[in-house]
Amino acid sequence: MKNYFRFIVVMIIALFFAGCAGSSKYMKLVPDYDTSHLPGDNKSLVVFMRPSGMAYAIQSSVFDATEGEDKLVGIVPAKKMVAYETDPGEHLFMVVGESADFMKADLESGKTYYALVTPRMGAWKARFSLYPVHKDELSSDKFKDWQRGCEYVENTDSSYNWARQNSRSIQAKKEKYLKAWNEKSGSNQPVLYPDDGL
Repeated sequence: MKNYFRFIVVMIIALFFAGCAGSSKYMKLVPDYDTSHLPGDNKSLVVFMRPSGMAYAIQSSVFDATEGEDKLVGIVPAKKMVAYETDPGEHLFMVVGESADFMKADLESGKTYYALVTPRMGAWKARFSLYPVHKDELSSDKFKDWQRGCEYVENTDSSYNWARQNSRSIQAKKEKYLKAWNEKSGSNQPVLYPDDGL
């Protein structure tokens, strides 16, 4: 009976945290009427969504690691999403928490793509991965639920300052985890393909 009671308490706590939305003092909310889902001329748009409430107290930062200097895409709290406009072509995106993880993307001009920021348990705090949303998932009820459950946020001067102040730690995680990620076979590396865009 005692174990059953303990199980019920744990389940209630887990359900509570699953529904929690996160916030970030570095990001600001974007009103719906001010949000564009379309890329500019000769550009691509990637929307990074974090629909899960798990690890809501831990922020995940996403970077475009395509070039030598990592460019901050945004800090993505639970139940939030960030739209990132960039040049079409091949990209490498990185998400940082306790560790770093990566996703390739081959983007076409004029298209909007989606990727999930997914939390998982780490040794001291949450780790995160990037999950590409493929074309066949974009019309699913699950994808629509993800969209409805997230609010758009955007960078501020504070988020860019945070990225600069933590650049040494971010770079160290990139160097440590990118080597292992590159050793994975291609089928184990997440990729957004050109046809995955809308």
